[in-house]
Amino acid sequence: MLKTFDEKLSGFLFVVILPFLLFFMSYYGFESSYTHFKTSERPPDFLFSSVYSYRIIPNYLSVYMTDFMEYCINNLLPFKNLLIKNGTPFYHGLFLMNTFFFILCSVIINAILKFKSIDLFSNVMVRRIVHLLMIFFIVMTQYTPSNCDTIALFCYLLGIVFTLKYLHTKRSLFFYLLIILIGVSTFVRETACLNIAFFASVFFSLKEMKLKNFQFIWKVIPLLLSFLIPYLGLRIFLSREETSFMEGVYIVANFTSPFNLAGLLFSVIALYFMYKLCADNENRLVLKKYVFFSMPYIGMITLVGLFWEVRLFLPLILTGALVACHDFKKLYN
Repeated sequence: MLKTFDEKLSGFLFVVILPFLLFFMSYYGFESSYTHFKTSERPPDFLFSSVYSYRIIPNYLSVYMTDFMEYCINNLLPFKNLLIKNGTPFYHGLFLMNTFFFILCSVIINAILKFKSIDLFSNVMVRRIVHLLMIFFIVMTQYTPSNCDTIALFCYLLGIVFTLKYLHTKRSLFFYLLIILIGVSTFVRETACLNIAFFASVFFSLKEMKLKNFQFIWKVIPLLLSFLIPYLGLRIFLSREETSFMEGVYIVANFTSPFNLAGLLFSVIALYFMYKLCADNENRLVLKKYVFFSMPYIGMITLVGLFWEVRLFLPLILTGALVACHDFKKLYN
């Protein structure tokens, strides 16, 4: 009984408390000139204009969390001066919101690493080393904090859970949950499309296509529609005077700026490391297919994103680690 309690306590400290402390140090221990979030009293106006206005769910959560922190600082919390000194109500609300979803991400990562894992990952210490590596990747990218990244990452990881559950159980419930999740998470960030890429990487088989078995296509179509309908709907119905399709075109800057080139090099090396972490050919094949089906997302990063913001590559890097640990061999043999 004492051993069981010790294991649960150890898991709680590792999966919840350690990520929280790392996140706390990132937000309050390191200063970044890259963003002005720490000095913004209210959610900045640019969140409700340009491309950011399409991220409806995190924008409204930011407003509610700012109001909540203002009320707490003025009426409930005894250390008001300490909080005011270290950030604004908006920044504290951003930290609480992102921390909540970050801890949920950590819990989901822990669950995926234990679910149908290869023999190497049956060792709890090996799982925790990889888990810690993934947590560090997430925390490190917070030098460019945003109000949507951790929420989008949570939705994406939850989508991986639904895909793997559907793969192993064949229960339609998980497929329908994935459809709903993609539709909802499209209102968070465009990362939702990567759930389609992961699903395709797991279920696409060139051999089946050569045999004219097109069942895969019929499975992917509902996922595509669940992304495209809200994605295009937002861009049709939101006011053009207050929004734009993209923030800017940065393809030249991405290949000329040393900062952007450093970000690209880091992301490529990290993804290559995850590829080398795949011990079986089946895992490497899934990761190759995932990168292939993610090319539209990668292309958009190249065109309208900045390589220096390596958080944009984060879902791909984390997926590499999760693919490396999962046992696809029994399914494909």
